[in-house]
Amino acid sequence: MSSIHWFFLFLFFMSVLLIFYSYVLFPVLLALLTWRKKAATAIKSNREYKVSILISVYNEEGIIGDKLESILKLDYPIGNIEVLIGSDASDDKTNQIVRSYSEKHPNIRLYEFNERRGKPAVINDLVALSGNDIIVLTDANVLFEKGVIWGLVAHFADERVGLVGSNILNVGTTNHGISVQEMSYIERENLIKYREGLLWGCMMGPFGGCYAIRRALFEKVPEGFLVDDFYISMKVLEKGYRCINDLESICYEDVPDDIYQEYKRKARISSGNFQNLKVFRKFLLKPYTGAGFCFISHKFLRWMTPFLIVISFISLCILSFYDSRFLFLLVGEILLLASPLIDNIARRAGIHLRVLRFVAYFSFMNLALLRGFFRYLGGIDSGVWVPTKRK
Repeated sequence: MSSIHWFFLFLFFMSVLLIFYSYVLFPVLLALLTWRKKAATAIKSNREYKVSILISVYNEEGIIGDKLESILKLDYPIGNIEVLIGSDASDDKTNQIVRSYSEKHPNIRLYEFNERRGKPAVINDLVALSGNDIIVLTDANVLFEKGVIWGLVAHFADERVGLVGSNILNVGTTNHGISVQEMSYIERENLIKYREGLLWGCMMGPFGGCYAIRRALFEKVPEGFLVDDFYISMKVLEKGYRCINDLESICYEDVPDDIYQEYKRKARISSGNFQNLKVFRKFLLKPYTGAGFCFISHKFLRWMTPFLIVISFISLCILSFYDSRFLFLLVGEILLLASPLIDNIARRAGIHLRVLRFVAYFSFMNLALLRGFFRYLGGIDSGVWVPTKRK
């Protein structure tokens, strides 16, 4: 074998190994290390903290009423809750619906912004307007289980805890789109985040749909940032506080089913991921810490997966010239990359193969990551985007 052959053989196996490690070995390692561990924090209490629930909305007339009803049905003392809703220049009936609630419930307040600026900018303003020590950041389409606030705030009895994520369960799955695959992904991510918090108190970002943070630890999200929840949580870790996930703090969210809508959403998130990578790249130099180890294993390698796939594909193309046995692997990777197209053809024919759709989901979402990277390179001037269509 020539040196070129060995070089590309190394690149191929290294790229495949890194992908396998991030998606398979790392979660298995967390499962083994957390076996028999019970709680992310040893200290909990029933203290009735005063809580500010903040919601940034844009044209949410179809769900905002249900959201407010789920808040009013909480078993947490309503006198200890204020609800601040920032309308990012909504032009449907969202503002009208919220006003109808605020007229009956003085603790619900609407702030109308006449110019669209995006969720992070609205959240920054709402935090400044809030008056309580504990902030719950949540989305309009995430509905609360009645005990969710108790579950989140109980952990703040431990002074080391700075941020607590909830367990968002998905509803509305079908066999026609990607809802089953998206639900499986989110359930798996919830468990990974929980175990990161359980081991080292360094959950790698909450799901932005619902999480609680000490107001004193909140840091304004920079203008034009697209993924505010990850930025906020990493700033908490930078300050030396713990970020954990509480699986008993349950919320419900409609799961996306349209792969093209989800592709656009994940491409936007990908652009935000690279914004965060630039800010928090110093964690790459600290693999010996829990936060650094999880940042590399759970986030950085996931963000690099599209490039690792490209490296493995190019390596196989070159290796095939030296050894025809690599042609089988090359054909296999071509089928992997073409799986979204194959699944689309099968779906149009009325054939729904769950395994094929999982493969297609993986390929399509990594394509979205790649698109997001190039969007990041082109520059991001605004944090505004069109929300995913609600079911």
